[in-house]
Amino acid sequence: MTVVLDTVDRAGGSARRADGDGSVQVKLDPRVRIDTRAKVFAVYGKGGIGKSTTSSNLSVAFSKLGKRVLQIGCDPKHDSTFTLTKRLMPTVIDVLESIEFHTEELRAEDFVFEGYNGVLCVEAGGPPAGTGCGGYVVGQTVKLLKEHHLLDDTDVVIFDVLGDVVCGGFASPLQHAERGLIVTANDFDSIFAMNRIVSAIQAKAKNYQVRIGGVIANRSSGTDEIDRYNAAVGLKRLAHFPDLDEIRRSRLKKSTLFEMDPSPALQEVLDGYMSLAEQLWDGTPALDAAPMKDRDIFDFLGFD
Repeated sequence: MTVVLDTVDRAGGSARRADGDGSVQVKLDPRVRIDTRAKVFAVYGKGGIGKSTTSSNLSVAFSKLGKRVLQIGCDPKHDSTFTLTKRLMPTVIDVLESIEFHTEELRAEDFVFEGYNGVLCVEAGGPPAGTGCGGYVVGQTVKLLKEHHLLDDTDVVIFDVLGDVVCGGFASPLQHAERGLIVTANDFDSIFAMNRIVSAIQAKAKNYQVRIGGVIANRSSGTDEIDRYNAAVGLKRLAHFPDLDEIRRSRLKKSTLFEMDPSPALQEVLDGYMSLAEQLWDGTPALDAAPMKDRDIFDFLGFD
């Protein structure tokens, strides 16, 4: 992996600065790839939309189908998997720093933890604020998983990625994924973020195998605006999970939805997750969507 920062000096030429001096852009080693038989999904969406809840419960649904699942949280907050493990786990970056990045001293159990129903959990973490690139963290995590042969027997890998796509680092999990999944609510900000994520996936699809798998509607009583946008750009809704209080409380109780007290409304959600897992395992068609320009989506979603 190469870390390079190009800046323009006062004379108009190009100057190089050391790694960590200001912002950096990471060029990932193309050899560090998930190249096993596993189905790999990258989950994106607007910040706070429920990606971690969606990812964790989808992981459990896959595990209940008898699949060996690995969930990778890609957020400095490192809370992607805490409903699975019931605690905040040390991140890959935390562990690497503790051994001064001597990776030969690492054991798999130092950074991979078993969660509910056998789901394997990894929290990649993030670089120090303002000094690094998320792409470096994702690359290091995948490299370690390969070195410890933790992907050899894995059936499903789920990357849970923070927020909107604003740089190449946040988009780096797409270089490993087969399908990009987008979580959205039925509102302007969420759909605007979805439109940017579509652009990011389409950009990565030019050089990598990733394709758009579909849209997951979350925290919404209706899906009319989501469906209207999907029809306009060529997307498909795979599932709809309502704004249910049991879902909110599951995070507070550090539990997956599959561990909550049953109710008819919750059972519908659980059935929805099982159906989604089955769809994704069977294989969703690649969607060749055409994202809108910012001005166009403002006009499309705006009201008179």
